[in-house]
Amino acid sequence: MNTQNPPARNPFRILGEYSSHIRAFKPNARLYLLNVVITGAVMGVFRLIFNFYALSLGFDESVLGNLITTSSFVALIAALPMGYLADTIGRKSSLVLSSALLAISILAMALWQTETSLYAMNVISGLAQSLAGVTMSPFLMENSDEKERTYLFSFGQGLTMTMASVGNWIGGYLPTWMGQAQNVPPTSSHAYGNSILVSGIFAIIAVLPLVFIKSPNISRSQRAVFAPFEYAAKHPGLLVKFILPMLLTSLGAGLIMPFMNVFFRVVHNQPDPVIGALFAWGSLAMGIGLLAAPPLADRTGKIQLVVISQALSIPFLILLGFSPIFWVGAATYYIRLALMNMSSPVYQAFVMEHVDPSGRATVASLTSMAWNFGWAFSPTISGWLQVKYGFAPPFIGTITLYTISVFMYWAFFWRRSIEPLPAQAAAD
Repeated sequence: MNTQNPPARNPFRILGEYSSHIRAFKPNARLYLLNVVITGAVMGVFRLIFNFYALSLGFDESVLGNLITTSSFVALIAALPMGYLADTIGRKSSLVLSSALLAISILAMALWQTETSLYAMNVISGLAQSLAGVTMSPFLMENSDEKERTYLFSFGQGLTMTMASVGNWIGGYLPTWMGQAQNVPPTSSHAYGNSILVSGIFAIIAVLPLVFIKSPNISRSQRAVFAPFEYAAKHPGLLVKFILPMLLTSLGAGLIMPFMNVFFRVVHNQPDPVIGALFAWGSLAMGIGLLAAPPLADRTGKIQLVVISQALSIPFLILLGFSPIFWVGAATYYIRLALMNMSSPVYQAFVMEHVDPSGRATVASLTSMAWNFGWAFSPTISGWLQVKYGFAPPFIGTITLYTISVFMYWAFFWRRSIEPLPAQAAAD
């Protein structure tokens, strides 16, 4: 045993092993990752600017919360139908359609600046989120082998966050550039709207790599209309264990994460370029955490990494919410992002490894519903709380919910471990 430890700790050995896993990615996975590169940057710009855009149009935080809730609520109620659609039309068509819908929604939000159009496009965005959410995990599972699977899940999300950091940085300056070009203030709705328009154009470009994916045949058993209900009836206890901790995490995340740019502006009085840089470094920190997750999971175990990383993030969340010092808030924001989110793709891979092929789309739909449930309701509650009482109650709610979810992960999967499916069953 001792003879094996030193090489495993060698950073060059680790990098070499990491590279070998990346080289094992299949062509379909590489095309998907190219889409991820562009979409990650697009969403980095959009998510940074949209809140400011909505506020610049005269809407307050409660309306902003309702807009965020709309897309997440649609993603929630559409998850099971989208899961069936993904099985019916195939993974490739689902990815292309979801990417196209996302591009359309972003472009339309920039072009039509009424409250009605923003709500309507958040509906379209919710459908795109739902379809992408239920398709991604089964697609990655079907286009990877056991050797590189955890690395592909983590690399995809790490790449998303890394490119989001680029988008956040650009988004911090883009309204200024657009304002100078139009001779309007950088905080005007015109500057923000044209910045979103630019991101929408690149969102269209992001669709192109997906067109070249080669789609495999899908068995008729996987297309059964009642498959989701049949699978849930056969495995109710396992589904509850998979979903409940994620549901609580989503409820907590929805209270604060959609409003972090508003938090740094209102609480710490920071301008857009500073917030853009802060989000850029935050996304990069998250990306680094996601990329570091696979070798850490190899050492600790998948569910052990989930519990440890999420538990360690909670003290930093407390500092983020209640420290009056900006640099403390910024530093804890980075650390919390890296720790809390590094386990997400690891947990997705863990779940997919414990589900037979015919149940993957179902479980992906249900976990997507669980994640979107919190984001569908929490932002509205948080927006109301912010207007009445500020940010302290949302942070307290998030801290409480995260603590309970970490305990559940430990109780359900670490204390009483469950075995993955045999390799031949998991490989599809």
